[in-house]
Amino acid sequence: MKYKDYYDTLGVPRTASLDDIKKAYRKLAHNYHPDVSKAPDAEARFKEAAEAYATLKDTAKRAAYDELGHPQAGAEFKPPPQWQQDFAPGGMSFDDLDLADLLAAMGRGPGAGPQHAMPIKGRDFETTVTIPLQDARHGSTINLTLADGAGERTLQVTIAPGACQDQKLRLRGQGGKGRNGGPDGDIYLQIKLAPHAVFRPDHHDLYFDLVLTPWEAALGAEVEVPTLDDPVLLTIPPGTRSGRKLRLRGRGLAADHSDLYAMVHIDVPTTLSARERELFQELAKVSRFQPRTATPKENPHDTSTH
Repeated sequence: MKYKDYYDTLGVPRTASLDDIKKAYRKLAHNYHPDVSKAPDAEARFKEAAEAYATLKDTAKRAAYDELGHPQAGAEFKPPPQWQQDFAPGGMSFDDLDLADLLAAMGRGPGAGPQHAMPIKGRDFETTVTIPLQDARHGSTINLTLADGAGERTLQVTIAPGACQDQKLRLRGQGGKGRNGGPDGDIYLQIKLAPHAVFRPDHHDLYFDLVLTPWEAALGAEVEVPTLDDPVLLTIPPGTRSGRKLRLRGRGLAADHSDLYAMVHIDVPTTLSARERELFQELAKVSRFQPRTATPKENPHDTSTH
């Protein structure tokens, strides 16, 4: 099926008022009436204008036409899937219909009486909302402003605890109004998580970097670490190595099935006092720890990168 741009046919914008549409049609009908115009395409232009006007002058017909979007004029297109499923009479296919015939088949075209009008589901909407990690863990209520054909409206939406990145919520019946007894459309709300200064989300789990001193890592310690609730004490096992993950159960975005992971990094002081230097020198003399003995020697002729 080829798309016909009725607005372009009448030479009006898609936001044109009914008065503007009427004026544009009357002008074209006068200019291209076969009894007036001698142009070779006058009759075709006259019929095109009449077809466009028959749809755009009627509020319901115009709304159904606008649901088709705005493909390029003359481009091949298919109606929304729900039209084929819900409104094709007798299981017929829309593939072989003209655009005007399509609207008529739905009870929207020229000559279709009210008794043939079929129920049409309201338009679905998709929108995105960004929330902080604290709201994702504990839940929140947000005000969602939506602009549609009925104007601008504000909805109060509850986001349950445990939301995660790119999760989609379906708000049933909150989309566009249905017509002829059809159901209202839905709103699909996609959740985005705002960046956090400390935590990195991965699905429902959270990660953060935990910096330890060499002695904390070697001897073990109890250190205070942040969570999305209150800070807690985390036990550092003796001999903790850099890169190890330490888990805090139930501290992720979903309290009942997600965790918080501390990613261990070991740091050293950049400047040493005289006493600290003495202690490190003494440790170097007495320690038998040789971390490089367990590392395979590199092949000096190997030029591959990792």
